[in-house]
Amino acid sequence: MLKLAVFDFDSTLMDGETIDFFAQELGLGEKVSAITEEAMAGRLDFFESLQQRVSLLKGLKYSVVEKISQNLPYMNGAKETISELKKRGIIVVCFSGGFRSATSYAKDILGYDADFSNILHEKNGKLTGLVGGDMMFSSSKGDMIQRLQKLLCVSEEETLVCGDGANDLSMFAHAGTRVAFCAREILKKEANIIIEQKDLTKLLLEI
Repeated sequence: MLKLAVFDFDSTLMDGETIDFFAQELGLGEKVSAITEEAMAGRLDFFESLQQRVSLLKGLKYSVVEKISQNLPYMNGAKETISELKKRGIIVVCFSGGFRSATSYAKDILGYDADFSNILHEKNGKLTGLVGGDMMFSSSKGDMIQRLQKLLCVSEEETLVCGDGANDLSMFAHAGTRVAFCAREILKKEANIIIEQKDLTKLLLEI
């Protein structure tokens, strides 16, 4: 029986990549999106790609960051799926290589119990191009899920994970139910549930 469900945020609970929306404000959408794609496909080191992409955001007003973070398009079925999982007594958590400005805001809307993500450093109301936080490395999600499992006394068999990119691989290694959601091939290879439609409620039919 499942006790813990961990979801990625960008392109899983949210339809798109938060950092790409920020980059569009600076006219750097295509440049940042290309780096994001390489990282999610597993062709670039996640830590290096994150630093590289965030550095390009230097100078963006933090008020713009907040506005974008509060107007992101959530994935079809995200709220309904989380609500149903919680009705079943499952703890629902979000792990994101993206940013707290988006995941903390979405927490109360989508209904998950906690979020672990990164923080964009800002000074004098603008981004400095620096970033820090819980999910900086390709191994971060795997490390954090093991800590949560110990704290909550939850086994791998009682854990579901759902994501779309290479930085989700480390948490896939510690879960019995592994959902690849509209995912890159590198992640599909490690999944035991594959969903190809942008509708998270499809997950409920599989568990």
